[in-house]
Amino acid sequence: MSDLSFRNWQSVQDEVLRRINSRLWKPGDLIPNEAELATEFGCARATVNRALQNLADSGLLDRRRKAGTRVTLHPIRKATLDIPVIRREIEGKGHTYLYSLISSQTVIPPQGIIGRMQLKPDDRLLHLVCVHMADGKPYVFENRWINPRVVPEVSGVRFIDQSPNEWLVENIPFSSGDITFSALSATKFESGILACKESEGLFVIDRSTWRGGEAITSVRLIFAPGYQMHTDI
Repeated sequence: MSDLSFRNWQSVQDEVLRRINSRLWKPGDLIPNEAELATEFGCARATVNRALQNLADSGLLDRRRKAGTRVTLHPIRKATLDIPVIRREIEGKGHTYLYSLISSQTVIPPQGIIGRMQLKPDDRLLHLVCVHMADGKPYVFENRWINPRVVPEVSGVRFIDQSPNEWLVENIPFSSGDITFSALSATKFESGILACKESEGLFVIDRSTWRGGEAITSVRLIFAPGYQMHTDI
């Protein structure tokens, strides 16, 4: 590969990956430092830094200050998880989408949400309960809390025609988040919302997003029986 091939970080990353996959750099090996690689590849040190950091973020390199960069002994490949717009997900499967807002109120949340979102005991949040449908059948039940102090724009939104899921994805950026996957047996409440049998198994996603150390929103999504989740690795 010529020097011209190393003028962007992606080409540097590809070469580093080639050396790892071919075992030229074996698990646990200390690789050359950024300055040495920049000289070898004929590119800027910042270009090497971005490539190595991207590989570290994906779990293939272990970077430690003053200790250098090593090939990870037991690399962990990370899945890519996006926050989907539920309407697009349903329409992408060829179904007709329908959204219904069940309730909207500003209240003090329960203790579980206060702890999850690291709130003060008297913080009041917008609580939205809604259901998304595919071809007229329940697809997912959305139980969401939004912090109006962090998202003041929400005060002017009624969520009659657009779901909070879609509005947040399209309008409110976030810097970090956390996701929990679980399952539950449908109670009388979930069976009524999702038109399923009581005790039937349901897939659940609990997700929170954050910006500047403050929680934007926390949502529980309960999917109708038969839902399958797909992601990339």
